[in-house]
Amino acid sequence: MISVARSVTAACALGAALAACGTAGTPDGARPAHARPAASPSATRTPVLTPGPGHLTPVFEHGPRTLGKTVALTFDADMTAGQGPRAATGEHFDNPGLIGTLRTLKVPATIFMTGRWAEEYPAQARSLGHDPQFEVANHSYSHYAFTDDCYGLPTIGADRMKSDVERAYAAIRKAGVPNPLPYFRFPGGCYDHQALRALSGIGVTAVQWDVVSGDAFATDADAVARQVLDGVKPGSVVIMHCTRSAAPTTERVVRTIVPELRKQGYRFVKVSDLIGETNGQGGNRPGSLVPG
Repeated sequence: MISVARSVTAACALGAALAACGTAGTPDGARPAHARPAASPSATRTPVLTPGPGHLTPVFEHGPRTLGKTVALTFDADMTAGQGPRAATGEHFDNPGLIGTLRTLKVPATIFMTGRWAEEYPAQARSLGHDPQFEVANHSYSHYAFTDDCYGLPTIGADRMKSDVERAYAAIRKAGVPNPLPYFRFPGGCYDHQALRALSGIGVTAVQWDVVSGDAFATDADAVARQVLDGVKPGSVVIMHCTRSAAPTTERVVRTIVPELRKQGYRFVKVSDLIGETNGQGGNRPGSLVPG
């Protein structure tokens, strides 16, 4: 059993970006109790993985390798509770140009959004949530790590993990996203048995990845594009970022990799499509600790 699961291929730049997303201290106060009923995700008609023994939260890493050349592009919209002043002075944690490019190229995508990002950019969150080309999922409220020793991120205690995820769902819905999916991405991709146990009962599937783009703080778009193209396999999940300040080359990377992957015969799908295909193949080790 792996005690802490994370991507063993994560580039140093990704670690630096994830660390930069954190601020010292603990998350802001818990969400009001009256908001709790609206905070849990709905799995209605949305494919999820079967929980493991004891309802342990299942983990998804990639889709089937044998059902055609499909690939899911995912983008983390990161922002912490402490980054509001930086946004107020002009730092951009959004990337509307990237979203516009995805729309122009007609590429479906899955956006993993922190609750704090949804609060800062409610109009963009609402637009994404109402656009059938995209699906919005949960990336915690304020990007605090769910394990110790996670790229220098501040951590959240096990007793706060469930409420943090619920708080994020509440913030995302309040911003105007009507149906955030029952998928959760751990900040930094870091999780362990305790974290999976803490989220049991919420009904989420934890979503990892098998291709690290290396777009975090990258300045060479060609190098990032090559890393993606070299890593993609049928059923792959690619992790990228939707924050201009932390990932300034991502839009250019997308403009490069999309036509090339299409030339290679790949079809772009959402994470929900891959999970649906995985369910048809008997699941992706539900409830296990798979490396991210």
